[in-house]
Order: sequence, then structure tokens, then C-alpha cells
Amino acid sequence: MKRLLFAIALLVTTLSANAQYDPGKWSMQIKYGLGASMFTGMESLPLSTGKVDSEPKYSKLWGLELEYQISDKLGLDLGLLRSWEGGGWKDFTEDNVKMKDPKFKLNYYRFPILANFYVAKGLALKTGVQLGYMLNADFEVKADETIINHDATLTTTIDMKDDCKRFDVGIPVGISYETKGHFVFDARFVYGLTKVNKESVEGEKDWKNASFIISFGYKCDL
Repeated sequence: MKRLLFAIALLVTTLSANAQYDPGKWSMQIKYGLGASMFTGMESLPLSTGKVDSEPKYSKLWGLELEYQISDKLGLDLGLLRSWEGGGWKDFTEDNVKMKDPKFKLNYYRFPILANFYVAKGLALKTGVQLGYMLNADFEVKADETIINHDATLTTTIDMKDDCKRFDVGIPVGISYETKGHFVFDARFVYGLTKVNKESVEGEKDWKNASFIISFGYKCDL
């Protein structure tokens, strides 16, 4: 019985030790996240018939992050993420045509550089800077039409990449928790510092990215 209790205690100690990362060590996390994004400074879409209120757009990301453990309480996180973002607006009617689900779709490579402050075992508060490189940008809207006495929904997509800045900078703030099984749950808000649009419009604010993402990942030693 003593040997059994000693073996159980040793196993628990080993599992607990594996959940910690020694200073000077690297670890890698593969992650996938879902959330919502929108534009600050573009709370409404200006039209000839009035303004249409904005609403969050479904967003997602996947990728990996590397962490260097500086000390027991501090880690440096470097990431490479593929991120789908943008913003949306409510349905509206223009020239007697009902427009549905208007949205601005942006696609980025994201490079977060974060400081992870471990306030408890497995629990980290994080902030830093996030760089972005835009791959494409599209405006998409659906319109209800009647074609030869049949109702139809037509989708129009306009390439807006040349009207948007290619590089983007934001400030992420978040919290994460890592289980003993090395699964990581992360909630992160990113506030954009640079404008999305190349040209400013007189009387209108510049667009900036804002997104909230909840992600799930698996972390392992390197």
C-alpha cells in the first residue's frame, strides 16, 4: 500500500511539473478561434437615403504561437496567425432594392508579440502589440431581385484591396488559462491603432479594426 501511495504521489507530482514551463524553455501552441469584429470610427454606413447602423461580423483565426519562459511569472509570446475580420451593417433599402447582409471582409496574416504575466498557476494576463499584413479586402452585399417573374437573391462582391492599407497595428489585451493537460483557453480583445482606409473622407472618421476572439489551443514543449 505504501508503494502504491508513493507511486500515485509521484505521478501527481510529475503531472503537475509537466504543467509548468521552466525559465529559459520554449513551448508551442496550435490554436483555433472564433469571435466578432467590427470597425471603430464607422458606426454607420452613409447612404443617399440616410445612415445604416453597423453590427459585428463573425470572425475566426487559426495559427500557432511560440512562448519563451523568461521567469516563473513572465513569458514572451510570438505568434503567426491567419485571421478573417471586417465589419458589417444592418439590412437596408436603396433605390427600392432590399440589400441584405452588407459586410466588409478583411483577410490578414497577424503577428502578435505578447508579454504573458502569470498571476496564478496556468492563469496569465497578456498584452503587447499585434502587427498585420492584409491579403485581401472585399465588400459584399446581397440584393433581392425579381428576374422573369421569379424571386432571386444576387450577391455582389467588390474588390477593395487597393482602397485599404496593407499594414495594420493593434493592441491586444487578454487572459488565458492552461489546464494540466496542456489545453489552453484564451480570450483576447484587439484594438486597432492604424486606419484601414487609405484615403480619409471629409466629415467622416477613419476606419480602424476591433475584434474579440475566444480561442482553444494545445500547448507542448519544444
